[in-house]
Amino acid sequence: MTSTNPHQHCTFGALIPEIRKAVAEEGYTVPTPIQEKCIPRVLEGRDLMGIAQTGTGKTAAFALPILQLLSGRPGRPAPGSPRVLVLAPTRELAAQIGESFGAYGRHLRLSRAVIFGGVNQGPQVLALQRGIDILVATPGRLLDLVGQGHVHLDRVEIFVLDEADRMLDMGFIPDVRRVLVLLPRRRQTLFFSATMPAEVTELAAEMVRDPVTVRISPGRPAVELVAQKVYFVEKSDKDALLVSLLSDDAVTKVLVFTRMKHTANKLVKKLASHGIEGAAIHGNKSQSMRTRTLDDFRQGRLRVLVATDLAARGLDVVDISHVVNYDLPVEPETYVHRIGRTARAGAEGDALSFCTAEERSLLRDIERILGEPVPVETDHPFHSEEASRSNAPAAPARRASGRGGRSPRGRITVHGGRSPSTRR
Repeated sequence: MTSTNPHQHCTFGALIPEIRKAVAEEGYTVPTPIQEKCIPRVLEGRDLMGIAQTGTGKTAAFALPILQLLSGRPGRPAPGSPRVLVLAPTRELAAQIGESFGAYGRHLRLSRAVIFGGVNQGPQVLALQRGIDILVATPGRLLDLVGQGHVHLDRVEIFVLDEADRMLDMGFIPDVRRVLVLLPRRRQTLFFSATMPAEVTELAAEMVRDPVTVRISPGRPAVELVAQKVYFVEKSDKDALLVSLLSDDAVTKVLVFTRMKHTANKLVKKLASHGIEGAAIHGNKSQSMRTRTLDDFRQGRLRVLVATDLAARGLDVVDISHVVNYDLPVEPETYVHRIGRTARAGAEGDALSFCTAEERSLLRDIERILGEPVPVETDHPFHSEEASRSNAPAAPARRASGRGGRSPRGRITVHGGRSPSTRR
């Protein structure tokens, strides 16, 4: 959703007043393309396949109509037996989906819970025992609680599988299939994925019946363009370059990627010594700490978030102004996923990458899958001609993931979202 173009003809008029009020309180007036296409069909009770990336507004595309459908159906949920199940691949994404249901359903008498691993299950079990309408879960913790008898899935009316291709990447497809056999055959199923590799297509065929297919695909107006630059720099100057870039007031909310956990920790300390408040998220942080840190970042209490790739899976923050690749990723496909964290929902965004002589081959791999060079920024005090001219051996060619597309003028098209104006 977007809060721009309030006079555009398309509105949320099909929604009941309580939900329209909550949407307005969130500052939204115009649905995104996937919301326009999904909301009416979900309200009709149809199964649906949505092919679109995170950042296109797909959570609201299923949350809003689900809330409306539940509000119109009498009855209260039995203890441990949710009426809606949303399955998400990561703890962070599950928490965000739960927050969205809470925000959009604030004027409805519907209960919800989010369950995931890495935290004490006690509060989750208590919530389930009270009876909940909407359960958002990660596969592992859900199956654990099913095995312990705390969750029963035989009364699920609507099942949502979000980011199915991410489930495949993380090895969760067998767990998803174990969940499927516990669900009633008569249900409404909503299936979302950014891409449709063979295994995901096969899984979808097992799940949905006569589905409506909504595809936010390349070549349509719904694309995100991210302005890219590469900074050649000595390894010893990376910290100083980052501090220099963060002195620009236009750099308002920054996601910094490092390869290693200890690098993330050291970088946060270095930034603090220069009066720049930031925090790190990675696998060594407790889930409660990660959740609190992400909330601080999302709410603007933190300007800089330093993350490893695994910790950032499922992270969706709409107003990230800059992504900084402090370390270039080893896998070039990861670059596409990283920079897609900015320029969401119609906003503009920048991706700035640091490249040392040792990382020159990684940059060549990235440019190979982009099909063109990343524009070089030389107007900074830490430019390294040695890194720029390095002929470090190229890494072996790798198969591209197919999630990014080619685009002119040093920009990469990241599929999904609304098209922003070109950044100057």
